[in-house]
Formats: sequence, C-alpha cells, structure tokens
Amino acid sequence: MSGHSKWATIKHAKGLADAKRGKIFTKFIKEISIAARMGGGDPNSNPRLRTVIIKARAANMPKDNIERAIKKGTGEDGGAAYEEYLYEGYAPGGVAVMVEVLSDNKNRAAADVKNIFAKNGGNLGTSGSVSRMFQRKGTIELDAEKVNEDEVMEVALEAGADDIVNEDGIITVTTTPDAFSGVAEALQEKGFETLSADVGMVPDAYTPVDKDTASKVQRLIDRLEDNDDVQNVYHTAEYPDDFEPEA
Repeated sequence: MSGHSKWATIKHAKGLADAKRGKIFTKFIKEISIAARMGGGDPNSNPRLRTVIIKARAANMPKDNIERAIKKGTGEDGGAAYEEYLYEGYAPGGVAVMVEVLSDNKNRAAADVKNIFAKNGGNLGTSGSVSRMFQRKGTIELDAEKVNEDEVMEVALEAGADDIVNEDGIITVTTTPDAFSGVAEALQEKGFETLSADVGMVPDAYTPVDKDTASKVQRLIDRLEDNDDVQNVYHTAEYPDDFEPEA
C-alpha cells in the first residue's frame, strides 16, 4: 500500500471515528463560518466556501446545519469569531506534524497544542519547519466495490483531476486545490457516492515507523484531534501494514 493511500485511508478512518463522536460537524461549522466570513455566503462566488460545503456533504452533514454555519459566518446569526492558526512540530520517531487550528482564543489554542505535544513525546517547531515537506492537494475517495473505476477515471480526468489510484478497495482521486470543487461536483453529478472529499496537506515523502513508534504517533494525533480548537492534523508517518490503531 503506497504512502498516499495510507494517508488517505487513515484520514478516512479517523473521519469516521470523529463522526461517531459527533465532532466532525462541529469542525465543519467552524470551517464553513470562517470561509463565509472571509469570502461571503454565496458558494458560487466563494471557492473556499464551496469546497468546504462539498466536504461537509460528503460527510453527510445536514443542509440546515450548513446554512446555519454560513449565516453565523456572515454575521446573520451571531456567534464567535474564529481565526486560523498553524502549528508545526515533530511526533516520536521524527515524524513531521502539521496542526491546523480554528479558534476564538489564540492563547488557549497555542497552550493546548504545545501541552499535547509535550505530554505525548513530541515537540513544537518553528514556523516553516515542516510545512515545506507537504503540498496542499485535493483527495476524493470512493468505494471500489460500488463504482466503476473506468467511469470514475473518465469523469475525473475530464473534470481536471491529476491522478486516480485504486488500492485496497479504495479509489483515490487526486486534484490540485483549484480543481477540487469541479472534480468533486462532476463525480456527484454522475451519481458517484464518495467516502470522503477533502483538501489537505499531503507529504512529499513519508517516515517509516515500527509498531511501537506508530502507537506513540497515533496517540499524539488522537490527542490533538480530540481538542475542540484543532481542525486538521497532517503527518508523515508510514505505519506498518499490520498496525492497528487503538479504538
């Protein structure tokens, strides 16, 4: 299984876990709100908002929740003003980690992230220390047993996708951030059901770790993702094929 497929699979599995805890919708609400605040509430003229809405729909977020989040961002519905922050550091084993935060309290968020790194064998780095190891890309995942790979490939490439990979039962469509919305919408219009749709940071290279280190890395990732201010966590760890994260 390739590094990119591992990244996509881990992100998808973690996304499902977040949904069970009821946290993923809260994260989308914040992301939609800040996108609407920065670029307006019309997704047709706000590419960032349109992208987040596509991601939220892929996670089965109700339409009413999306509309309320937009109103909160445009000021029609009040609510806290969120700001974006980025933290970079290292997990055990020299694994690079990027943490995207949306918070209404910078001091609280910074202290929490620093504390989580320190208590779980990691350490924060300076700005730019690990971000150079990642590229922002769009990824769309589909269940290979429920869709026709050739049809997906035809639609995705025509809409501007960069690559399509079928591994371990998951078809992963990769795009540039600018092409993501168009490709995701083209697949939706053709009736393809997506497992996930996201624009995130994908590592240029991965750091292989053994099972013991993988457990430590995943523990740090879990603690970060459990924090209400943390929006996304990206890392370069390549876990052993037989590694099973703790439930």
